[in-house]
Amino acid sequence: MPNAITEDTLFSGRLHCMQHADGYRFSVDPVLLAHFISPRPGARLLDLGAGCGVISLILCYRHPAIRVTALELQPALAALIARNIEANHLQERISLRQGDLRAVNTLFPPETFDWVVCNPPYGKVAAGRRNPAGEQAVCRHEIQAELGDVVRAISYALKNRGRAALIYPASRTAVLLAALKNARLEPKRMQIVYSCPGSEGKLVLVEAMKNGGEEMSLLPPFFIYAAPGGAYTAEMARLYEP
Repeated sequence: MPNAITEDTLFSGRLHCMQHADGYRFSVDPVLLAHFISPRPGARLLDLGAGCGVISLILCYRHPAIRVTALELQPALAALIARNIEANHLQERISLRQGDLRAVNTLFPPETFDWVVCNPPYGKVAAGRRNPAGEQAVCRHEIQAELGDVVRAISYALKNRGRAALIYPASRTAVLLAALKNARLEPKRMQIVYSCPGSEGKLVLVEAMKNGGEEMSLLPPFFIYAAPGGAYTAEMARLYEP
């Protein structure tokens, strides 16, 4: 039976994003990641493992002079990306490729992109409770691609001195930083995201440069909610403003 589709909006209805009712649905992670970077006009970006394409959509909305290629493995999600591109009239600015990031060398020439953005799958297959929905499982767990596969694909796709941005569980920050450095992606900026003041770090945002130097800036903490179960902080609410 076909998966029903919902249509959600961002930025007071200015951006439309279709998603599967039962399957992968985006949360705050891609919103945080898409606002973490500031690509220059004319930059070419790769959205690696694009899901429904929400990061590509937000980036193009916020940065009118960039071009994005959305790479997605799963055919049903790639079909959603195509619909979202058309619904937002972004055919001239977002290109869609369906394929496996583990075979990125068959999809793009090396060192093609100025930026790569990625919200990688992070759940270990042998640990914890796996999401039962197949589409969600592939997006959330390291079934089709592990972190090492992701960073190798990023390193291949990035131009020399190009930049990558990722969002990952804060509890696995050390694993992420080590993987990036092993792939010649030097961490340059890092920000810990907290659910609310007083809570433990939930997520980490990292920007890395291919063949960059060792200096890294640690940004101020970012809080999603003002209090447990409360409203968004002013900083989080601004990410949804038109």
